[in-house]
Formats: sequence, C-alpha cells, structure tokens
Amino acid sequence: MQGLIHKHKHERKAAKEAEEAVSGGAVQTPRSQKFLEKLLDRITLLAGILGPLMVFPQIYKIFSSHNAAGVSALSWGAFAVLDIPFIFYGIYHKDKPIVITYAMFCVANSIVAVGALIYK
Repeated sequence: MQGLIHKHKHERKAAKEAEEAVSGGAVQTPRSQKFLEKLLDRITLLAGILGPLMVFPQIYKIFSSHNAAGVSALSWGAFAVLDIPFIFYGIYHKDKPIVITYAMFCVANSIVAVGALIYK
C-alpha cells in the first residue's frame, strides 16, 4: 500500500477545475462515483487507524509478561524510523489520514522496540 500513487485532494480539485474550463461549465461527477470516492476515503481512514492498533497485542504481550524473546528491537526500531518519511509526506501533502496512520505506526513500533530492548 505504501508504494501506491494516489491523487491528492488538491490534484483532484485542479483536474476538475481544468475540465470545467475546457467544457465551459460545471462538470457533474456521477453520484455513484462520489459515493464510491467517499466510501473509499472512509475505508482507507478506518484501515489507517486499525492497522497500527494491530500492534498493541504485541505491546501487551511484551509488557505484561516482561518477556521479549523472539522480538527484534532492530526490526521494530527500523519500522519506526521508516514511518517518519511518510509522516512528513502526509504533512507536506496535507493528507491527514497518512499523517495519522504513520504517526500511530511510529509510536506503536517504537514502543515494541523499547520493550524488546528492556525485556531482552
């Protein structure tokens, strides 16, 4: 999912304005297309929130058992560091779902890495 290219809201708006200028009037987006776009936006936001939450069972297991056997602090730390460019990408493009998702992943991955270091 990280490698997919998507149109940002401002790009979609610019494309729509260009179509309006060429056609000389307002271009109507079919109702079903608007519905699908809204639905996809909501599903993506939900997945962006639920994805990072899937790390919490690992966090709970490490900190409740005080045991991080088999958990690589290096890998989880690298995951956290690799989330940072995506946070800046989302900020630059003013894309809240990307910022929220990767900020949550960064925090969750960092907690696992710290737990792996503490309870090694």
